[in-house]
Amino acid sequence: MFYELRTYTAMPGKLPNIVARFRDFTSAAFTRHGYHIIGFWTNHIGGSNQELIYMLQWESYEERIKCFASFRSDPERTKFFAESEKDGPIVASVNNVMLEATDFSPLK
Repeated sequence: MFYELRTYTAMPGKLPNIVARFRDFTSAAFTRHGYHIIGFWTNHIGGSNQELIYMLQWESYEERIKCFASFRSDPERTKFFAESEKDGPIVASVNNVMLEATDFSPLK
């Protein structure tokens, strides 16, 4: 099992748009496509005020590939993402880190 930590940096002024897209569509779509969501965060103190951070849990890399492929091919996703970017891109960059728990970690 491993965890995936993803950080989305918004285009200037577009963090509310990213948060809305995750709240109104992406989080439920992730669940439908088999993702195991740990949580979603924005920075309260420190870091950038233009970031949405979230963590996923995976049983295997193969599971991750299968779920991402299913999500990307979802016609609803294509439509919702296009609508959310009708006034231009909302995501400036995505940082992705795969994490493996240590043997003493409470979250395994």
